[in-house]
Amino acid sequence: MNIIFMGTPDFAVPTLESLYNKGYNIALVITQRDKPKGRGKKFQPTAVKEKALELELEVYQPDNVNSAESIEKMKKLNPDFIVVAAYGQILRKQILDMPKYGCINVHASLLPKYRGAAPINWAIINGEKETGITIMEMAEGLDTGDMILSKEIPINEEDDFQIVHDKLALLGSELIVEALEGIKDNRVIKVPQDNKLSTYASMISKEIGRINWGKDGENIKNLVRGLKPRPSAYTVYNGNIVKIHKVKLVDKFKEGKDGEIVLVTDEGIFVNALDKCVVIEEIQFPGKKKLLVKDYLRGNRIEEGVILI
Repeated sequence: MNIIFMGTPDFAVPTLESLYNKGYNIALVITQRDKPKGRGKKFQPTAVKEKALELELEVYQPDNVNSAESIEKMKKLNPDFIVVAAYGQILRKQILDMPKYGCINVHASLLPKYRGAAPINWAIINGEKETGITIMEMAEGLDTGDMILSKEIPINEEDDFQIVHDKLALLGSELIVEALEGIKDNRVIKVPQDNKLSTYASMISKEIGRINWGKDGENIKNLVRGLKPRPSAYTVYNGNIVKIHKVKLVDKFKEGKDGEIVLVTDEGIFVNALDKCVVIEEIQFPGKKKLLVKDYLRGNRIEEGVILI
C-alpha cells in the first residue's frame, strides 16, 4: 500500500514512525518549509523532516501543497492513502479525492468539539476533564469529515499542554494503524459529525496568554497549564513581561486588589485573583531562563504591593 504522509511538528512524528514500523510503504513525506529559529535565526528542519530523513524517506517541502507541481508529483505515486497529522495547510478537493481510500487525518480532540488549529491548548484552557484523538476522513470543510475512530483520555488536574500533547501523539500513532487496516478491509463504519455540537479551537495569539487577574483562580491556572511550555501565559511586573510557567491556588488570606502581590516567599509569589490567591511557582523574566521563584529570589527581589497587569 502506497502512503503519502503529511505532517510538520513533533506531534506528527509518532504517527510517521508507527506507519513505518508497521511496514507501510511511505512513498513520500510532505512537510512545511524549514524556518529560522533561535537567536541566530538559523534555518531548522521540521520535526517530521528530521525523522523522515532518519528513516531514509523522500521529503518534499512545497510552499503550496495545492500547486499544479505538487499535485502532479502526488498523482504519479498513485497513493492508496494520504495520512495527515498537523500538516499546516488546507488541502483542496483535487488532493482529497486523489487516494484510493481517501485522506485520513489524525486530529487531537474528540470531534466535533475543538475543530481547528489548537485543540489541545483550548481543551485545557477551558477546563475540560477529558480529550482524545479522532481519526477522520478529510472533507473540504475545517475538520468536518466523517469520523472513523476515536478514543478519549482524561486531562488530569496538573496536566499541562506538553503532557497532554505527548499522550495524544502516542494515542494517534496507535489509532491510525487500526483505522487504515479497518478501512482497507471494509470493517469501518464512518460516523458523520453533528455540526450543532461543534466548537472551534482558534490559533493561539500572544494576547490570549495575558493573565486577567480579575478572573477566578481556576481560570488562571488553566490558562497557565494550557500554554505551557509555549507560548506561555504572562503578566506585566514593573514594566517587564514575565512568563508564568506554573501556579497553584490557595484561599485568600489578605485583602487586596486583583493582581496585587500580597506575599513573596520561597514558596512563591502570592497574587490575589477574583476568588483565590494564585501562587506563582515558576517564572521567566525577559531574556532569562525560567526559574523556580525560590531560585530567582536568591539574587533578585519581588516587591509586595505591586499590581500585576
